[in-house]
Amino acid sequence: MEQEHETADAPNDLPASPEVIGWGAASLVLTIIFLTVNTSAMVLGASLMLKLLAGLVGLITGWIGALVGNAVRKFAQPDAIYTNGGALHLIWLKVFWLIGPQIIGLIVGIGLGCSLVLR
Repeated sequence: MEQEHETADAPNDLPASPEVIGWGAASLVLTIIFLTVNTSAMVLGASLMLKLLAGLVGLITGWIGALVGNAVRKFAQPDAIYTNGGALHLIWLKVFWLIGPQIIGLIVGIGLGCSLVLR
């Protein structure tokens, strides 16, 4: 009986939470977009190795920024939301508190990491 209970809990024990993996994947995608779409002289004048290093640093700092934003969200998210703006304003606030601080941390982290390497 106890062996069945132990094996039932085993698949739920992941080495990292899906949230951490998801923000890491988002950081990877956004870092690639930042470095390929950017047409500033700072990015265009950089060598391939420097761009790869900037991508690696931007990936790590963006991931850390998203996790810090998630911690801020968990700390500062209100328990109840009252609005005078109607249903659309309420939906906007719900979506913001779902992913807003993480997105802000992700963008700031990637921008800061890439620009520190490429300056």
